[in-house]
Amino acid sequence: MKSHVPIYVLVNILTLGVLFSCNTQPDVGANFIGEYSQKKKTTEAKKNQKIYRTQITYELDTMHSRKEVDSLFALLNEDQTKVLLDLNRTEKNRIKPMSAIIVPECISHELIEYAPMPQYLPVMKCLPKSMLISQRVQAFGLYENGDLIRWGPISTGKAATPTPNGLYYSNYKSKMKTSSVNHTWKMPYYFNIMNDEGVGMHQYELPGYPASHGCIRLKMEDAVFIYDWADTWELENDKVVRHGTPIMLFGEYDYKSEIPWHLLKENMKADDLTSEEFLSLEKYMFAYQEDPLNSINLEKMGTPDN
Repeated sequence: MKSHVPIYVLVNILTLGVLFSCNTQPDVGANFIGEYSQKKKTTEAKKNQKIYRTQITYELDTMHSRKEVDSLFALLNEDQTKVLLDLNRTEKNRIKPMSAIIVPECISHELIEYAPMPQYLPVMKCLPKSMLISQRVQAFGLYENGDLIRWGPISTGKAATPTPNGLYYSNYKSKMKTSSVNHTWKMPYYFNIMNDEGVGMHQYELPGYPASHGCIRLKMEDAVFIYDWADTWELENDKVVRHGTPIMLFGEYDYKSEIPWHLLKENMKADDLTSEEFLSLEKYMFAYQEDPLNSINLEKMGTPDN
């Protein structure tokens, strides 16, 4: 079984990553030590606020009849319904009799409270924008200077056509793209991330498990947000001269085991990053730094305000 790293331990590990520091050679002046000490206390206090997580209890419920399904949704308002569906990585029409769904004891209106990714990732603090995609728990996370600003459900490639892990970039986008696999498939708010393979992110119905032909399926509101948020590549004479927003795919979905988020009933941290997944992100950051087509030279940047 993979070991899950508590978030406070993960932050301590990441903070030690000198290679990822925005400024490895600070200019030490007469008042530097005092100023640095005060700034460090303030920064640590803010980071601790981001790390704090409310204790959440989950139940795994099976809807035995259409009446039970309807009764459940009758108890929820629109925001709570969205949270429940996102936690189960699916659409409302997919919740049918005999469906098993994970349900928080008290459903909040704020999806961010249930994020499977850390609220703050120091290893990403020098990146204005970065996107993480966990295939194991079928979720994405958007980060700005290490702060998680949004997360949501996805559906990646099925077992026969898996989505390859790796460090990629948001390349070009189209508000409506036709699939090259089947011309009847329309892909709204498409954002390509693997140009040669024709793999991208786009809106498509989420069934509650990996089901695509390799692309990353998104809810409509998430697809629209990412379409507007992520940066495209820059070209000169059809040659890439600057990458777009970094996209990091990691983790392995176990197609033969219990649905990962159903394990939240036993452990509210079951979806958290594992030590192996953290090492994958570390590897991607090394590759990012070494690529001359990235728009940021991390070694020359100053430490961002916190």
